[in-house]
Amino acid sequence: MPAIAKGALSNDAQFYWHLGDFRAIYEFDEDYVQEHPAPNPPLVADYLAQAWPDFIQNQLAPFGKIPVFLAIGNHELIPPMTRDRVTIQFADWLDDDEIRQQRLHDDPSDHGLRTWYHWIRDGIDFITLDNASPDEFDAAQLAWFQRIIGGDRGDPAIRAVVVGMHEALPHSISGKHSMDQSAQGVESGVRVYTALLELQKSKPVYVLASHSHLYMEGIFNTDYWRGHGGVLPGWIIGTAGAVRYPLPDKARDAKQAKTHVYGYLLATVTDLKEDPVQFSFRELRESDVPPGVVARFTSAFVHRCWSENPPLH
Repeated sequence: MPAIAKGALSNDAQFYWHLGDFRAIYEFDEDYVQEHPAPNPPLVADYLAQAWPDFIQNQLAPFGKIPVFLAIGNHELIPPMTRDRVTIQFADWLDDDEIRQQRLHDDPSDHGLRTWYHWIRDGIDFITLDNASPDEFDAAQLAWFQRIIGGDRGDPAIRAVVVGMHEALPHSISGKHSMDQSAQGVESGVRVYTALLELQKSKPVYVLASHSHLYMEGIFNTDYWRGHGGVLPGWIIGTAGAVRYPLPDKARDAKQAKTHVYGYLLATVTDLKEDPVQFSFRELRESDVPPGVVARFTSAFVHRCWSENPPLH
């Protein structure tokens, strides 16, 4: 993440969008253990209390003044973590001025803090959805989403819509690690996808996800979506440090597919009417890790993160 922040700064990024899984939670993160070695290894209770503050200090702080927008992932809901704990810990980000002003513009009586929201820049509506648990999308989030894109459809100031979430919508190439794993996920996710297909008739639409720890462009080029309305532009970008996954069986159907890499997706907004947001994958090298991070964690540890984090088998 510090290397990604360095890249964001060098590209004069207007913001960074994190699509979930802040810390492992189900086990100790390796960088956390590196700073708490034997003979005094971390206690579980201490780790759970420090994991998210550690994420803020070591993964968000490097972005400096670049705004960071957060979508939550399934690891944020591993017990004892809950959505309530997420909204308390990350209230400063979930109720950022830009998010709050947009929420109150949409509905002046809406003072609720949520893990799904949107903001508008340069005529692009960026929509964050929460599908971090099998019961999502629920009725309230779906109703809100339909209302927002309904407004986008009729608003000439909105040039395009970019939707980001943790798990990929159903029936993607990465379907074995996506919303397909629950009946509610499939039903509600198909409703979101179908609504975006309808919106695409009048506005360009782009769909981003994480969850699978790999990079892939063209994730909805599947038999299902070719036969059920059409293929939306879609990306999986899960290459920010977690254990790297093997590519799915039909990765050859994607435009691009990479694993065993670290990197980030750079979006450039243009004046083009038909395709105003251009995406490119920026792969990181071990040499991109800031020297201060290498000194703090040791070069041997940093090298191990690069060379000994293979795909799962």
